[in-house]
Order: sequence, then structure tokens, then C-alpha cells
Amino acid sequence: MTTSRAQVDGSPAAGAPLVICAAGGALPYEVASAASAAGRKVFVIALEGVADRRLNAFPMATVKWGQIGRIEELVTAHGGGELVLIGAVDKRPDFSSIGVDFGALRYLPRILKGMIGGDDTILGYFVKALEERGFRVVGAHEVAPGLVAEAGHIAGPRPSRAALADARLAMAAAEAIGALDIGQAAVAVDGRVIALEAAEGTDAMLTRVEALHNEGRVKWSGRAGALAKRAKPQQDLRVDMPAIGPRTVDAVVKAGLAGIVVAAGQVMIAERAETAMLAARSGIFITAVDGSADPQRA
Repeated sequence: MTTSRAQVDGSPAAGAPLVICAAGGALPYEVASAASAAGRKVFVIALEGVADRRLNAFPMATVKWGQIGRIEELVTAHGGGELVLIGAVDKRPDFSSIGVDFGALRYLPRILKGMIGGDDTILGYFVKALEERGFRVVGAHEVAPGLVAEAGHIAGPRPSRAALADARLAMAAAEAIGALDIGQAAVAVDGRVIALEAAEGTDAMLTRVEALHNEGRVKWSGRAGALAKRAKPQQDLRVDMPAIGPRTVDAVVKAGLAGIVVAAGQVMIAERAETAMLAARSGIFITAVDGSADPQRA
């Protein structure tokens, strides 16, 4: 465990800070900044080698994969009762980065049980175990509501009627696979669903769409179709709210799609200004629509 310079003497901060357990991407930093701007004290527990370096601006500590017991110790030591779990994990850790402790072993039976289901099942068991130990898990969208997409046009050109029809189809497909705890996104072009997200994630799915298009397996002229992203119907938005950002826009551009549709109130937009600027510059629309099914804790 290491501490940042922002934590001068290693003593607990006065009051009860919001503890942010941060993985990768820009969202943990944006959530921490929003909480700080709102007057909340923040303490960050960052995943070593993954978390955004800008988080060093806040009082923080780093932990390795599997150090759940250490996380509990840090939360207790700093007087935090509220936790936010936020950030992306793009790849599994190598053995040298894993530091499983006795605290992790306490959760192991529940994690193994959850693996019979899917990602949301595992997260659900983990959150329940944290709550049983007296912690309160709050959603990043509760701390930083400005990051969440609201219904309406967000960026880029207005979508065509054909693109909107594809967007609706892709959204229905994403809802269907979400109910099976498979993925959160789908792509439709010219009235046909051509890709569904699974374990590879949204960016990798879009790379697959790009390859299909370049190889002529699916054909269209110009920009057409849409990526749809939404929460799974059973998803606990406190711990796994979907997100898009500049990388999503870049992948949509490379895939030859016309735009992105997200479910309002269910998806966060990382680096919003940059995402909107990139979409406008690339001629890609971003719009948010009401989801046809309300996920849990929306």
C-alpha cells in the first residue's frame, strides 16, 4: 500500500469522507472531483497500476487486486461509511499484481457462488457482503448526477429516420441480452442486428463490427446504423452503471456507424466535453432515449 502526498500524516481525515474505490478510466476522477466540488471530503482507494494518475490530487491509498481486507481497514481507519465503486477493468491482472488477503478469503464463498450466474450476480453478492459489514454502497450517479445522460439529443448531427429505426432495434436487442446477463450493447444497421456485446466489452464488439464491414460480411454505404447501450434490466446501477466516452466515439467512427443511442438515466458519459466535441467533429450523433424497461435502482 502506498499513500499520496495529499495524505500528509497518514491520519484519518476529520469527518466521514466519501470513499471512492477506483479502477481505470476517467470516471473515478470525475466522480471524486464532483464530490469535492459539492463540499464532500474524499478518500480514494485506487487499484494499483490501473487508476487515473489525476487521483493523486486527493487523499488516497493504492491496493492490489484481491486486497479486500486492506480496503476494509482503510475505509474504517478513515471514518468512511459510504463507498462508491467506480471504474473500468479492461483486462485481467497477471499473478504478480494479485495480493489476495484474509479479507478476500472471507468473501470467496459468495464470489464463487456468484460465478454460477454472471457479472451482476457476482457484484450483487459482493455489495450485499459489504453492506452486512456496515458499509453503505452509493452509486456514482448519486454523487455526480451531471455525468448521467438525460433524455434528448446530446451531440453531433441530428439522426436520420433510418438511423433512429436502427437505434430502436439495437436498443431492444441490448435489452434482450441484458436480461440474460450477457452484455449491455448492440449494433443494428439497415434494420438488421449485426453485433451483440458479450464478455469482450463494447469497444471490442465495435472492433468486430469494423472488421465485418471491411471484409464485406455486412455492407452499407456511407455512415449508417447505430450502437445502443443501456443497463441490464436487473442491473444494480450503484456498482456497474454503463458508460460511453471518447473511445466509444472513436470506435463508432472506425466501424462506419452513424451514431450512438443510450438509455437516459442509465448511462454515464465520461469526459463529456471531449466526447461531444469528438462526435460533432466526426459527424456522429449521440442521443439518449427512455429505456423500455426500468433497471433496478435507476
